[in-house]
Amino acid sequence: MSAANSPDFPMFVSVAEARQMLAALLPALETEWVGVGQGYGRTLAQPLAALVSHPSATESALDGIACRAADTLGASASAPAHLQLTGESRAGVPFAGEVGPGQCIRIYTGAPMPAGADAIAPVEQLIDDGPDAVLVQRPASPADVRPEGGDFRAGEEVMPAGLRLTAPRLALAAALGHARLPVRRRLRVALLSTGDEVIEPGQPLLPGQVYDSNRIGLSAMLEECGCEVLPLGHAADSPGALQAAIDSIGGADLLLTSGGVSMGKYDFMRDLLIVQGRVSFWKVRMRPGGPALLGGWNGLPVFGLPGNPVSSLVVFHVIVRPALTGQPVQTLRLRAGTAFRGLPDKVAFWRANIVGGEVHDYGKQGSGVLRSLSEAGALVVVPEGGSVAAGDEVDVVLL
Repeated sequence: MSAANSPDFPMFVSVAEARQMLAALLPALETEWVGVGQGYGRTLAQPLAALVSHPSATESALDGIACRAADTLGASASAPAHLQLTGESRAGVPFAGEVGPGQCIRIYTGAPMPAGADAIAPVEQLIDDGPDAVLVQRPASPADVRPEGGDFRAGEEVMPAGLRLTAPRLALAAALGHARLPVRRRLRVALLSTGDEVIEPGQPLLPGQVYDSNRIGLSAMLEECGCEVLPLGHAADSPGALQAAIDSIGGADLLLTSGGVSMGKYDFMRDLLIVQGRVSFWKVRMRPGGPALLGGWNGLPVFGLPGNPVSSLVVFHVIVRPALTGQPVQTLRLRAGTAFRGLPDKVAFWRANIVGGEVHDYGKQGSGVLRSLSEAGALVVVPEGGSVAAGDEVDVVLL
């Protein structure tokens, strides 16, 4: 059976439908526990509550002195307030006494506030007046006191399930008091590039050949998504080579391929799934990347990306990545600095640069212009049947 006469699967699905259909084929992931230092790029499987409050005590936000705000009212450079020094407080070594009227202590950023004090005068506004006194040249500020639990309180749920663990979020998880984190098991994605013309970078390039840039770029994008990549290398354009590569897969949750899914005579990945496997859809109403295909092989979900480099990476960015991570495509609303043409029956993702808060057409929009994805900062989204004139507001996907 050929692709041309196989009407038993959907064709020309929308981008949203493609995302939903791929996500529906992916397995539910079990929870596993990792050390907080090994959590980068993982996804929280359960919400995290604070085990402690932060700050754990009322503390100073500045280096200076801790005092009573009432004792510095009206202080100025010409009429400074005179305060008696009675001690100091530093992080880890708090002052044990109490600050009374006319008194103060030296205090350092992050140090606990002493009893009796309610304000901070920064070191820049102080003049030493002998070894045991200071002159304060402006009123001390209660705003420079960090209240206990001002960031979060013990027992408060701070991080919801489903969060991708970035560096700041890992720092927050550690500050919450968690040494180990519940995370979703990594999706195991087998990656296969195809095509007789595709060779390994570093080899001599013959006329008509291309280096395997898709495999390198897609592997990096999978790692960015927190997936475990199972590299299958490259398979030639023959049904036997493709089937042997697919049958060698063990333990994968998804097979991701590039090439072999368009309209050509030698697009054997498409025909292999149509004839011997299963096809969930073929072709998406988008440009670039229309020939994308979703199917299955002996129970293994297979997503076939186009072989053109830009098409492959754009489809991954707007369809595959959201399905793998469970996070929607992040868009901004910006003003168009140039016009962007629309297509009557496809959503267009045109490469663009952001200049002065506006998006401008990158210019070269061919699917083989891989350099454009490196140099362009965004994809401008033009809906099916729409168009964008200079000055219009438009949805923009950051690259």
